[in-house]
Amino acid sequence: MIIPIASDHAGFPAKETSKKMLEEMGHEVIDFGTHSEESVDYADFAVQVAEKVNNGDHELGILICGSGQGVCMTANKYPKVRAGLVYSKHSAEMTRLHNNANILCLPGRELNQSQIKEILEIWLNTEFEGGRHERRINKIESLTQQ
Repeated sequence: MIIPIASDHAGFPAKETSKKMLEEMGHEVIDFGTHSEESVDYADFAVQVAEKVNNGDHELGILICGSGQGVCMTANKYPKVRAGLVYSKHSAEMTRLHNNANILCLPGRELNQSQIKEILEIWLNTEFEGGRHERRINKIESLTQQ
């Protein structure tokens, strides 16, 4: 799978780690920056991945900042994006299984390499359950159609 990824300066080390892990898993990664730990605004990078997912260019994307909150809030401004802040194995599973999240948002300053790897594996390998959850996703999507 081709996966777009981006981060701000606080998420840069975790982004670099994630890129290597994703490539080892057999994915192609498109890096939208940032490319250093020099201070930048997370929104400038989050929008690049969010636009690609929102437009259907890519099925899934990954965003990382210090807390994960800023990139998540930014990405969720797009009507076809369901970005989820993931900080544990359980939240990784639930954001895909029940919420059909299409952008993974990670708190780069809060996770170690082992946790990042577990989260990536679970998030990418968990399929949306559908059923009653489909109804709920449709309600979320209807909010942007008004």
